[in-house]
Amino acid sequence: MNDKSQKPTSVPGVRTYLLFLILFAAATLAVGQYSLAIAEGVIILALVIYAIVSGRRRRKDLMEYIESITYDTETAKNNTLQNFPLPIAVFRLEDTSVVWANQMFFNACGVTGSRYEKKLQSLVPDFTGKWLLEGKTQYPGLMEVGGKKYQVNGNLVRSGRDEDNSAFMGITYWVDVTDYDDIRLEYERSRPVVALVVIDNYEELIKNQPDREISDLRDAVEDKINQWSGELNGLIKRIGRDRYLLIFEEQYMEKLIAAKFPLLEAAHTVVSPSGIHATISIGIGRDGAGFGENLQFANMSIEMALSRGGDQAVTKNRFNFDFYGGRGSEIETRTKVKSRVMANALYELIGDSSKVYVMGHKFTDMDSVGAASAVCCIARKRGVKIHMVIDLDNTAARALVERLRKEPEYKDVFINPQEAILRADNRTLLVLVDTNRPEQAEDRALLEACNHVAVIDHHRRAATYVQNADLSFIEPYASSVCELMTEILQVVVEPSDILRCEAEAMLSGIVLDTKNFTLRTGERTFDAAAFLRRTGADTTEVKKLLQTDMKHTVEKYSILQSARLYRNIAVAAPQTPQDRIVAAQAADELLNVSGVDASMVVYPTDSGVFISARSIGDLNVQMIMEKLGGGGNRNAAAAQLDGLELNAAVDKLYAAVDEYLDS
Repeated sequence: MNDKSQKPTSVPGVRTYLLFLILFAAATLAVGQYSLAIAEGVIILALVIYAIVSGRRRRKDLMEYIESITYDTETAKNNTLQNFPLPIAVFRLEDTSVVWANQMFFNACGVTGSRYEKKLQSLVPDFTGKWLLEGKTQYPGLMEVGGKKYQVNGNLVRSGRDEDNSAFMGITYWVDVTDYDDIRLEYERSRPVVALVVIDNYEELIKNQPDREISDLRDAVEDKINQWSGELNGLIKRIGRDRYLLIFEEQYMEKLIAAKFPLLEAAHTVVSPSGIHATISIGIGRDGAGFGENLQFANMSIEMALSRGGDQAVTKNRFNFDFYGGRGSEIETRTKVKSRVMANALYELIGDSSKVYVMGHKFTDMDSVGAASAVCCIARKRGVKIHMVIDLDNTAARALVERLRKEPEYKDVFINPQEAILRADNRTLLVLVDTNRPEQAEDRALLEACNHVAVIDHHRRAATYVQNADLSFIEPYASSVCELMTEILQVVVEPSDILRCEAEAMLSGIVLDTKNFTLRTGERTFDAAAFLRRTGADTTEVKKLLQTDMKHTVEKYSILQSARLYRNIAVAAPQTPQDRIVAAQAADELLNVSGVDASMVVYPTDSGVFISARSIGDLNVQMIMEKLGGGGNRNAAAAQLDGLELNAAVDKLYAAVDEYLDS
């Protein structure tokens, strides 16, 4: 059977029947049947009248039905919108004038009187229709109206009154999410926070003290910790002789941050009979997936705090570190035992490598190059090929580099970063000295290309430190990285293995970073210098390495002329680009001025502005520079501000100084 569409049968209408009746009446009249024709005509007339009357009645009934349906629909629509269980508001985008709103919306806004010419922005001050113009269907965030919180959804509709100008209105639906948001806030407030508290100078505190005094000192510090824990409604447990584990809720973090972690200052009130004040470091883990991840964050935080000198609090979440305190002098955690362990570990790492690269920070100075020469000495002792990765066109230690290149042992040692990357293999060891920040390394690509990395530095650990290093020896108490490397050399090589030029290189690094043994100089600094002197270092040659030419000397004093005093900080802001070495020397020179606690030289570069900062007292320039994205140590730090003009950079520097001094 063929499946074909069949047309529906046409049903004749009234007109068709009347036409046939008229034809029959005409035929009857034609054959002379006049009486029958008249009768048929009367019937036709009656039928026509009936059809007209009935048609009018049907049309009337139909119109009444349509009107009834329309009225009911319109009534239902109005009642639905008016009684809709959500507040609804229609407004003009250009001025937020309310075109129409249901009773629930006006009730939510507390409108009881006239509703004429109300503006949405006056009813809800924080409201804006910008999100609708951006194509969004939900307001970013929550709107608070009448003590309740609403999630606002909406869309755009074209306004018929101004179609030529493509005017639009916004239709918004307000969903009360107060209860849900309160639950969310309670969840966030009650999330667990894990803290590790360490008495970071415990050994110094109890040194040469009798058992009873040791017990009293520990109890005194413990009382401070327990009191602090009680204020946080936390749970605390001692997990070592100088280490405590604390768990509390997230809601107390804001209070802690606002108070700058009062436990840090409270601990200073505990003083040993020998006059040593107790210091505490706090590592906090928060915002983790659970207790395990928060504990991991806390361990990372306390390690960061101790590596930065102790006496401070560090918090870690899923994204970054935050630092609090740390204004006091670094706590020496380095011991000769630790130096020996690190020396042997480095010695073995070098011996197990196919080749070694040693690299400092960008624009290397004598401390970087001096420490790198010490690594070269160890590699030579182990019989491992070593290269010093350095940009010879951008270095502050050009005189020292030229001095080393004259030695036969350094004939093929210097190499550029690109060549180093090409030669590297999976057994290559990279030793990074004088920095622990990947972004400050001479070449970050080389750092990321090497599977094995050792970090040796004397700067405080930064938030962006090199992670997963095979060896990390970071001691902010040390005067310089050359001091650390000198202690390492004393363990793994004989004095006869050290070249005279290497001894002078390391001594020049110590002299440079200590400003001729006036800053950051401890007992072990002099021990290191004495060892280098016995090894053959000539102080006269070191003095020559640190000399500057006449041009740079004139430029330095030109910078000094632009110096101005700001809150006991000498700030020089020359309008022209400066040599980095000269700028650093100018900053050092400004510390010789009476009444100056710190100095900063701000000068333009090709990409922005560079700041070289120095301090001589309690002022920690590292913390100021960290606020500007830089780093260093408490007495010498720097920062680079890209994309800023000089005046804007100076204003930003003043703001950072104010924040530091006023906090």
